[in-house]
Amino acid sequence: MDRQMIENVRTHGWGVINVPADDVGPGWSFSVGLWHSHRSPELAMFGLDMDVTQPVINNLGREIADGRAAADGQERHGLINDYPIFLKQVDPGWYRTFFGSAMAFYQRPPLPVIQLVWPDLDGRFPWDADTAEGYQAMQPQAWLARDAHPPGVWTQA
Repeated sequence: MDRQMIENVRTHGWGVINVPADDVGPGWSFSVGLWHSHRSPELAMFGLDMDVTQPVINNLGREIADGRAAADGQERHGLINDYPIFLKQVDPGWYRTFFGSAMAFYQRPPLPVIQLVWPDLDGRFPWDADTAEGYQAMQPQAWLARDAHPPGVWTQA
């Protein structure tokens, strides 16, 4: 585990790790330390630029630190312009693929992780009909077991 991340957790209660997009697929960001400091699930957000995902995770982290719990099934507003974000519990089968640094910090799973699911420009989520073309590939449906996830870039890892 990176010393800077440990210092961030010690000083701020959590830190954010950014995994940049590459030729294979979109990037993602996730928190490390919210479970340690606040007994809150870690947060993960996929498919948007890190200039968006990191502040969203930090802003929600501050809400958690102020006592507003984050839980599966919640809809949150005010984190990305006028768009809602839906919170979904990540299936543990995805942990090694996406959250290796968090697992190294805690030195063992399970730790709860919540995916911050963002809608397409028309406000539709992955589980809604008629989402925008290309939207489905931007973020995994990590609340599903890996073998139940539709084939695509996220299941190739």
